[in-house]
Amino acid sequence: MNEIWQPIRQSTPVSIRASRSKPTKSEWQNAVILPDMQIGYFKNKAGNLEPIHDETALAIALEIIIQAKPKQIILLGDNLDLPDFSTKYRKTPAFQQTTQEAIDFATTYCAKLRANAPQAQIVWIGGNHEERLQNYIVDNAIAAFGIKRGNSLPSDFPVMSVPYLCRLDQLNIEYKSGYPSGVHWITPRLRAIHGYYAVSGGSTAHKYLNTEKASTIYGHVHRREWAERSRDDYDGAKTILAASPGCLARVDGVVPRTKQGVDLDGRPLRRIEDWQQGIAVVPYSEETGEFVYEQIAIHNGSAMWRGSWYTGTLPLL
Repeated sequence: MNEIWQPIRQSTPVSIRASRSKPTKSEWQNAVILPDMQIGYFKNKAGNLEPIHDETALAIALEIIIQAKPKQIILLGDNLDLPDFSTKYRKTPAFQQTTQEAIDFATTYCAKLRANAPQAQIVWIGGNHEERLQNYIVDNAIAAFGIKRGNSLPSDFPVMSVPYLCRLDQLNIEYKSGYPSGVHWITPRLRAIHGYYAVSGGSTAHKYLNTEKASTIYGHVHRREWAERSRDDYDGAKTILAASPGCLARVDGVVPRTKQGVDLDGRPLRRIEDWQQGIAVVPYSEETGEFVYEQIAIHNGSAMWRGSWYTGTLPLL
């Protein structure tokens, strides 16, 4: 008697024990990427200074740095807003004469970074906002351009420069000047820049993928973006990444920008922009140049990274 053919039948029972797997111990290092802080202030209706940077987000970044123990910390630029020195946009009295407080806060924050990462290489990439100071001097006081304190060394910074005012040499922090040319190579496969593209609709990452050959982490756009592209190469498939961690400025509409309105006293009227807060941690291999991009989103004053919550409780001053 022939058996009945069954085109589909129940599979054979399977009994599987839970696997025991230990991760391989990694010799990789961490790099932490801090994007656009826009450190600055305006005078509110009570006459008090109100920050346009987000101090909670900055504290979260510092908390994660303490846990990550990075070998590199990269500040992507526009860490100072410097609205007083803008030659392109109108300035209202609410933002004037606030530069010293911004410089003092930026210096203190950099000192906090150095104190909590004493062995790390810390790099500040100059952005278009830091460039405002130099451009203002060139346009309005060219005779003061490049002046240094008495008996300076050739390597000393000019007095009217961001690295001098923020004491970066004393904190052993590198400053990459010359926006938009400033670049820091995290590995031979990955570079960090402030950024020179700003495409609407969240597609800036694709602009870099279309024009650059190396993986790029950029700032400037204040949005969290991440895209990758694979191409055929001599050695096989080559994948490059373009990513923006977001920003560490306030995202409720008080940062000076082209689409911002002000009241009759010149104070910013809040208008939500398409910006998102965040930082990035990049584990990388010094031997091979390989890396992994970890995007950390900051939402409403908190962030999660590797199973832990961060709420920005560290004092910054």
